[in-house]
Amino acid sequence: MTDQITAELRALEPLFHVVPAASPREHVSELIADDFWEIGASGAIYSRDAVIDALAERGATPNDANWEVSDFAARELAPELWLVTYQLVQDAGRTSRRTTIWRRTDGRWVAEFHQGTLI
Repeated sequence: MTDQITAELRALEPLFHVVPAASPREHVSELIADDFWEIGASGAIYSRDAVIDALAERGATPNDANWEVSDFAARELAPELWLVTYQLVQDAGRTSRRTTIWRRTDGRWVAEFHQGTLI
């Protein structure tokens, strides 16, 4: 079961890096919780609305940036609550450690929290 959940979450995690150009705002809104928040790589705290705006803007101007993910892991924190961690290298060589907390409710995953830390 852990392998299946890890695969599901790995498929969802690009939400924060690769946003579909078609209806990006709706796509992102469905995948993050109403009380979602993020700590950016800069250390700034972002609300759900700020994250949706930023990701919708990113989806509206698609680019072919290369995002390389390594050390991907998913750990169960509580029933239906999972912690995802991975290292992300972006085109310009910017490397960060990423963390997302995902909750499954009624068979659907939503992100509760996300953090990026430069390394």
